[in-house]
Order: sequence, then structure tokens, then C-alpha cells
Amino acid sequence: MKDIETPGTQANAGKFVDPAVTAKGEARATVPLSNPQTLWFNTGTLCNIECVNCYIASSPTNDALVYITADEVRDYLDQLEDRKWNVSEIAFTGGEPFMNPEMIEMTEASLKRGYDVLILTNAMRPMMRKKVKAGLLRLNETYPSKLTLRISVDHYRTDLHDAERGAGSFNLTLEGMAWLRDNGFTMAVAGRSVFGDSDADSRDGYAEFYAQNNFNIDAYDPAMTVLFPEMDERIEVPEITTACWGILDKSPDAVMCSSSRMVVKRKGAEQPAVLACTLLPYSPEFELGTSLAEAERDVALNHPHCAKFCVLGGASCSA
Repeated sequence: MKDIETPGTQANAGKFVDPAVTAKGEARATVPLSNPQTLWFNTGTLCNIECVNCYIASSPTNDALVYITADEVRDYLDQLEDRKWNVSEIAFTGGEPFMNPEMIEMTEASLKRGYDVLILTNAMRPMMRKKVKAGLLRLNETYPSKLTLRISVDHYRTDLHDAERGAGSFNLTLEGMAWLRDNGFTMAVAGRSVFGDSDADSRDGYAEFYAQNNFNIDAYDPAMTVLFPEMDERIEVPEITTACWGILDKSPDAVMCSSSRMVVKRKGAEQPAVLACTLLPYSPEFELGTSLAEAERDVALNHPHCAKFCVLGGASCSA
């Protein structure tokens, strides 16, 4: 497993230490759970490939987050109803979700409750197994327009995608996307900005890629083609204070942790935990407890990703 960077190292030394105040002694910004829209489940960190810049260090051997079960998912769906969260979407990420043997059952449990379901996948061999494809076909037919698969296409060029994900990975992903297209699935794409392209150039490139392959995906809709900024903790970023909301003309409601939480199951843990953020699975200070009730408290923006990715970058993992 790769080493995981921790706040307060390298460029950001001395910062992101105290959840209440910044290194300069100013009041740190916090975000309330004001409008919950998405409940995420990390299905486990195991993945069929190992990417160069995977923020969660997923690989064929990293089981730091173990497989969550369908019964555990159903328990949190019960909690959603009990707590009366206004959630419309259940989302699954990994690792590679289709490595989890209960992925189809978890998806069905969520769809049965009336939720939209988003699955993040590389669309490679785990998704293309016969049993998984049969399950997806059944669910897509039973719950039309309720299931979206967001495919990881790091770049629309084969060589740049493969540089991140390994030789041959682009063609395997393309094969999976073609199967999804031919069977009427709703697809979205997650790309990355590590290659230095401008947003406009990236979207033009994806638009051409979609047209060449007859993929019904809008390259210019940020919810359908999500271009993630890089999350490098070695880069100097400012801490977000309470004064920043007015300076930046931004509301806490626009930050991802105002509308989502993520459930993970750590290796050796007796039960899953609820995290403030999908991007910080290894940061214990962002673990809010084991229940949704505990997870309703405010989140201190006490990490470089809070600044670069969410507040300044304006990114969101949800559709």
C-alpha cells in the first residue's frame, strides 16, 4: 500500500492542525450538514488495477477498507428514513465497486427504496463478468433511468489514460463502455486535470471521443463529465477561515460536506464508520461516528483538500 500523506507535512507545515483555529490563529471555517443529498458507500479499497495517482491508494492488495455488506448498506438506508434526511442519491465508490461480491445486491437494495444510484467504476473485467452483467441488465430494466455508471476515463487519449492506469486499460474500459452503450445504460465520465489541459480543451477532447464512439454523454455538463482537480498535499494552499466565505463570495452550502457523507468499513472494525468526506478515508479526524445521527455535526475544514479541491476548486463527487 502506498504511503498516505498527512496534513501538516511538506508545503503545508504548521497548517491544518487545530480544527478550531488556523496556523495564524484565525477561526477555521466549518460546514454544517445543511442539505443532505447523497449518501456514499465505499465498497472496499481492493481494485483490479493500481493507478499512478489514486487518491485512495486502491490496488489488488490494499484492503485497508474491507468489503461492506448488503446488510450493512440496508442498515444505513433504514437510518436515512429514521433521520429523515432529504437524500435522493445513493452512490458507490471504491476501489472498484464490482470487485465486491454483493455489489448487485447493494445496488438493488438502494433502487428498491426509490433512490437514484450512482456507481463509480473503471468498466473493466470486474464489471464485465457474466453474473455482474446479468444483474446490471435486470436492474436497469426494472428501474429505468434510476441507475448511472460513472466511468473513470482519465484522459480521452489512449496513451495518457494508460500512463495512469496501465497498458491496455483504455481499450478494456472502452469495451465496457460499449457494452453499457449497447444495452441502454446511462453513463457519465470522470476525467482528471493532471495532464495540464485547459477545461475547455479537455471538454472538447471528450466531446470528440464520445462522438467517435456514439456515447450519449454530454462533455459540457459538469455532472456528466466530471473533471477532477489533482489532490497533491505537497502544494501550498491557504487555510479556509470564517472570513473566507465573504471574501470568496461563497456559501458553506456549496461545499460537498454540506450535502453528503460516506460510509466505510475499516479492516478489523466491528462496524462501519461515517466520514465527512469521500476524499479523506484515511484521516481519522474526519470520522464522525458509526451512525448517521452522529454524522449530523458540523465539519471543520481542516485539511488541504478542503481548500484546494472543494472551496477553491469547487469540485463535487456527486452527480
